[in-house]
Amino acid sequence: MESTSTNGRVSLQSPYATVAPTHVRWNIVAMLALVTGITYIDRLNLQVAGKYIQDEYKFDTQTMGWVLGAFGLGYATFHVLGGWLGDRFGARRVLALTVLWSSVFTALTAVAPSLGAGWLSAAWSFVVVRFLLGSGEAAAFPVCNKTASYWLGQKERAFGTSLFLTGVGVTGTIAPVSINWISKNWGWRMSFVISGVLGVAVSAAWYAYVRNRPREHRGVNAAELDLILSPGEKEANPGPDKKAGITLSAWGKILRSRSVRALMFSHFCLVYAVNIFFSWFFIYLVRERGLAASRASMWISVPFLASIFMIPFWGWLTDRGSEKFGKRSGRQYVVWVGVGCSAIFLVVGAHTANNTLAALQLAAAAAFNLAASAILWTACGDITREFAGSVSGAMTTFGSLGGWISPVVTARVATRFGWPYALDFAALMTVIGGLAWFIIDVSQTVE
Repeated sequence: MESTSTNGRVSLQSPYATVAPTHVRWNIVAMLALVTGITYIDRLNLQVAGKYIQDEYKFDTQTMGWVLGAFGLGYATFHVLGGWLGDRFGARRVLALTVLWSSVFTALTAVAPSLGAGWLSAAWSFVVVRFLLGSGEAAAFPVCNKTASYWLGQKERAFGTSLFLTGVGVTGTIAPVSINWISKNWGWRMSFVISGVLGVAVSAAWYAYVRNRPREHRGVNAAELDLILSPGEKEANPGPDKKAGITLSAWGKILRSRSVRALMFSHFCLVYAVNIFFSWFFIYLVRERGLAASRASMWISVPFLASIFMIPFWGWLTDRGSEKFGKRSGRQYVVWVGVGCSAIFLVVGAHTANNTLAALQLAAAAAFNLAASAILWTACGDITREFAGSVSGAMTTFGSLGGWISPVVTARVATRFGWPYALDFAALMTVIGGLAWFIIDVSQTVE
């Protein structure tokens, strides 16, 4: 007993169906994790190599803050454009080019001072290269999130989205120790060259395997397609002959949405806080806490190691919470628990004298932040599926603005008042980001 679905395939939802669904969607999730992982290597390498760069070029704390923050400014500037490009031209091409661009400028970081010789100082040369790296990488997360919104059904979306975000945790665990070892033994420049080569390989693999939508992939059978597309979402997944693009009218609906605006604000606050762990944490542990570089590199891996388990668990918890309490409350409650734990551990860790205990508490703060932040990406797909790339880009623009000012403001507060107060301020920003979820209602779409 078979019936034909609206997409022209045979639906196998009858009791007589025997064909099991394929699992291509989970292969796509694994590819997304690979992409997010390689993009985060591009951010972490400067944090670890930054100590060696600071020593070689004699940058003071404030100057190093501008170098570390340049990526965030470029990253913030082009998110909306990157998300729109993903909506307009498809994730396959746009994300492949994004990873390729960021890989080239990652490698060029190794020779940044020589690129500006004669007309830019070493510091400004690093700033320009890192800005261009960030601008090229800006499309990565919005387009990844758009891909997830098309490839994951309602009942799997939070868990599946959290799984691809674990790419951040995996690379965050491995990269700091690896980059520190490479920097010590082969020089800090080689760490950027190796990262760039890995990125080129990931770009090629993505383009070879991934397709924009499930119906375009030869490996997807009808049973899997029925799992991905609930009846109410079939029209939001146009066929390959329909060019996606966001109109001014659609942008008006998006920007008028209180949920979208609150989501953007929440992301700004949460990224401000967590970006300290991508920019200053290694230098903080070495210079403020007096840890050896090898020990510090292991400690900055701990938040990401924890997030490998925390992020998927938070996604699974969100899906279960949404089933029990409804989509809006289920998302809210899980975010609030993560935000609250993160803020508490930030404050306690900042004022703990024992270095080991403080590092452990601060690592926990970062892991809870990353887990809660993962739900924001799920919310973009909840609010709109067809324009998830553009909404993700708008949200990430504000997050990246927080990431841009975070290294600079953290350096200023730490210099004038001390590191405990800089971390206390990050905890305050975390709490404010959580409060925005009183406004966010993911049960209401913009379509």
